[in-house]
Amino acid sequence: MKFQLQYTDSKSNARAGLLTTDHGQIETPIFMPVGTVGSVKAVHLTELKDDIKAQIILGNTYHLYLRPGLDVLEKAGGLHKFNGFDRPILTDSGGFQVFSLSGIRKLREEGAEFRSHIDGSKHFFTPERVMDIERSIGADIMMAFDECTPGDADYDYAKTSMELTHRWLDRCLTRFKETEPKYGYHQSLFPIVQGCVYRDLRTRSAEYIASKEAEGNAIGGLAVGEPVETMYEMIELVNGILPKDKPRYLMGVGTPVNILEGIERGVDMFDCVMPTRNGRNGMLFTKQGIMNMRNKKWETDFSPIEADGASYVDTLYSKAYLRHLFHAQELLAMQIASIHNLAFYLWLVGEARKHIIMGDFSTWKPKMVQQVSTRL
Repeated sequence: MKFQLQYTDSKSNARAGLLTTDHGQIETPIFMPVGTVGSVKAVHLTELKDDIKAQIILGNTYHLYLRPGLDVLEKAGGLHKFNGFDRPILTDSGGFQVFSLSGIRKLREEGAEFRSHIDGSKHFFTPERVMDIERSIGADIMMAFDECTPGDADYDYAKTSMELTHRWLDRCLTRFKETEPKYGYHQSLFPIVQGCVYRDLRTRSAEYIASKEAEGNAIGGLAVGEPVETMYEMIELVNGILPKDKPRYLMGVGTPVNILEGIERGVDMFDCVMPTRNGRNGMLFTKQGIMNMRNKKWETDFSPIEADGASYVDTLYSKAYLRHLFHAQELLAMQIASIHNLAFYLWLVGEARKHIIMGDFSTWKPKMVQQVSTRL
C-alpha cells in the first residue's frame, strides 16, 4: 500500500492525498460506506459504484465471522469475490462490537469471550484469532484488535484498557507478520489509538502507535458519548503525533459537520452508519441542510429532493413522493434515502478535497458547516 500526500491547506491541517491498494486508488479525504455483513444496506452494487461513487467500503469482522462464516468466505475467494465489490475494502476488528456487547462478553488478558447476538453461542476472540479472521475475509486494510472504552470511562479504567489494547496490538503485529494474505494481494494492518478523553493517555497511545511504523493508523474510541468539543480536541492532539506521511482513519465518525471538522484537523478517512441508518428513518442530509422526510411540510412539495443533488435519485423523485413512501412504509423509501445520503457524504468529502487543492478550504469550510447543519 502506498500513500502520497498531495496537498496541505496553508491555514489548517486539512490534507489531500492518494492511497493506492491492489484493488485500486482512493482519493483522500474519503468517506467509506459501511457494509456490515458484506452489503451496504438497501444499496445495489451498481449504485454503490456508479452513482454513489464509493471508492472503498467497510466489512465487519464480528458479523462476517458469525455469518456467512469463514468457510463460505474462503470458498468464495474472500469478501471481494463474495459480494462482487472489486474496489478496496477495509475490515474493522470486532473491537467495537465487543464494546457494544458489554452485557454478554468477558474481557481478559488473552482476549474477549462473547455470545453471539444471533443464537447465543459462545465465541472467543484473541488478537491472533482476529488476524486470522481478517486474513480469511481478505480486506485490503485490516484493523488491529482493541478495546473501545465508553466516552465517560474513568481514568483508571481508560488507562487499563489502553494498556491492554497496546499489548493486544503487539500480538496482532506478531501474528500479522507470521501469516500471509490468502488471495494473492497485499493486506495492510492499521493500529488504533485509544485513551478515552484523557490527554496524557491519548498522547501515550498515539506515540506508541506511531512507533510501530504501520502503513496507516486509526483513531478509535471517539463519538461514544463524550462532548463533541472534547472529540475535536482529542483528534487534534493525536494527529499532531501520528506520522504525517501515513493515512489517518477516524473510526465511526460521524455527522457531516463532524467530518468537516475532522478534515480540518488532518483526518483522511471516515466511516459511519449514520447516512444509511438515519436515511432509513427518514432523515436526509443535503447541501442546504437536514430534512425529516416524515414532516407534513413536504406533503405537497413536488420539487426534487435536491435540485442540484449528488445522486440520480435527487432529481428523479420529489419530496412529496418520498414522504408518501415513508408514511406508506415502502422499502423504496429506505433505498432512495440511503442512496441520497451516501452520495451526499461522498460529494462532501470530494468538495473538501477540491477546496484543499484550490487553496481555499479554510474559507469554504465554515460556510459549509453552517449550511449542512441547518434544519430545513
